[in-house]
Amino acid sequence: MMLKSVLSDHAPSALVRLVILCCVPVAGATEPPAPYGPVPTARQLAWQELEFYGFVHFTVNTFTDQEWGFGDEQPAVFQPTELNADQIVAACRDAGMKGLILTAKHHDGFCLWPSQYTQHSVKHSPWKNGQGDVVQEFATACQKHGLKLGLYLSPWDRNHAEYGRPAYVEYYKDQIRELLTRYGPVFEMWFDGASGGSGYYGGQGGERKIDYNTNYDWKGVRALIRQLQPDCAIWCGQYREGDQLVWADCRWGGSEGGDVGDPCWNTLSSQRVETDIADYQHGHRDGDVWCPAEGDVSIRPGWFYHAHQDDQVKSPQQLMNIYYSCVGRGANLILNVPPDRRGQLHAKDVEVLQQFGQLLAATFRHDLAGSARITASHVRGGDPTFGPQQLVDGVRTTYWSTDDEVRTPEVVMEFPQPITFNVVRLREYLPLGQRVDDWALDTWQDEAWQEYARGTAIGACRLVRGTPRTTSRIRLRIVRAAACPALAECALFAEP
Repeated sequence: MMLKSVLSDHAPSALVRLVILCCVPVAGATEPPAPYGPVPTARQLAWQELEFYGFVHFTVNTFTDQEWGFGDEQPAVFQPTELNADQIVAACRDAGMKGLILTAKHHDGFCLWPSQYTQHSVKHSPWKNGQGDVVQEFATACQKHGLKLGLYLSPWDRNHAEYGRPAYVEYYKDQIRELLTRYGPVFEMWFDGASGGSGYYGGQGGERKIDYNTNYDWKGVRALIRQLQPDCAIWCGQYREGDQLVWADCRWGGSEGGDVGDPCWNTLSSQRVETDIADYQHGHRDGDVWCPAEGDVSIRPGWFYHAHQDDQVKSPQQLMNIYYSCVGRGANLILNVPPDRRGQLHAKDVEVLQQFGQLLAATFRHDLAGSARITASHVRGGDPTFGPQQLVDGVRTTYWSTDDEVRTPEVVMEFPQPITFNVVRLREYLPLGQRVDDWALDTWQDEAWQEYARGTAIGACRLVRGTPRTTSRIRLRIVRAAACPALAECALFAEP
């Protein structure tokens, strides 16, 4: 994988405006808060609600034991003996994933679908006598198991003779057309930050480096995707327009360990043309573009399968730690699970995915806050539409809010019997923007409030994981906010 950078359409879509307008009560009732700062499009909202999905790195590298193919590999190298997309997708489903992104083409340029624009594809491999289509098999398996399909298409192609020249950009767009018209809905296109290097390049060899922000015509690529699949989220492919950087729907989280920064804001500034790792890890509180983060990590040390790493598969507990430092900071998590030379997941990977899925489900199955009597220091217009009960109703489209001038309110939960918890989940109502800066959580201990946790930023999901605490009362305080809060959830859980 190469250093990743990203882009964003930031004007709210008609659907998002409709979502906000639908929250306006009938005439005479309390008006909802006005949105604060940039807000997500309907496409971004749908993407953020997925939270956790898979990555599948699979190509000639699997058979040459490489991470990056040079581009000179013969198609005959690709020969899975028992490709089983159903087994892979089912294991991802059991882990709790909502989607899966397949490397349709990595840097080596080998296409996992029978593209009409190149000979470097499965149609010239012995697998299924050249009649196979890996992308189709994964699309079918995803549909069967209820997962969304996403596709990775490397912009760097070490095989293609025209890479780095205008003809390659047209070839690249042709590949996008094939992928977005043959396999049904695609929830995310993943482009990587590759900008060239040494390669085979049709036998010419040598070194070809390009300007990532200009040579791929990302503006034209994005327009093509919007035309073919307007609901598809675009990851990476930023470009410059004058003195502004135009971001996409979502961004890299700043590491390949799956974690993102704390805090991790959903917004970025289009004015910061030169970016560094911290920009991706944390975002910009004062950003003018909604561009949420995605943390990427592999279940193994490598992105592609290597037999010598069979004893280095991350444990369910390690994956849980990553989940808290990614999804728990408001980002989406993409976990790579590489098939072996059979075209299946190794038994160890499957075992870990199942155990992790069980751990995840057991942790978040029962919300302890549902039994609480909940009160707030302030409710917007005194209207129960915006009352604190919305925090525990299990619905992400309702929210507790206050009058505009009330920015540091608090909520108290009282339980009929003491509860023991160690995980708290907070969510903001994203169609109104990211509003809360600092927050704190207290528990009632020894006839006094004791602070249990505090943090900065909430966003799509904020997970607090601490030591178990038994109490009959919990207090959530908004310590600082840029606008009156609009919180959709405050849930309590106990890890098994």
